[in-house]
Amino acid sequence: MRNIEGLRGIHIGGHIINNLRYADDIVLFAENTKDLQRLLDIVREESQKRGLELNSKKTEITVVSRKETPPNIKVYINDTKLQQRDQFKYLEALISSDGRDTTEISIQNYI
Repeated sequence: MRNIEGLRGIHIGGHIINNLRYADDIVLFAENTKDLQRLLDIVREESQKRGLELNSKKTEITVVSRKETPPNIKVYINDTKLQQRDQFKYLEALISSDGRDTTEISIQNYI
């Protein structure tokens, strides 16, 4: 993860953030597809050096946008296109593509 420090991400409260980490979960942030692919490639390459593999079936993308319908993007792990979702769960929050979150969700409600 040190190799992505200083790379472009999103601006929050005067800081540039390109990742959130908790236990074995990582969320990557980028303002465009090219930057996201670059972050993902670096994480994949560094993981492989340490004998770890990213699971393309468990890795998903959510585009947060002010547009009514977020754009579809194409991001890959190796040659596998990642699935784009309308929302994702991180810790106890459900983040949707319109940027809203629903906190304290029950895991049974998110499938």
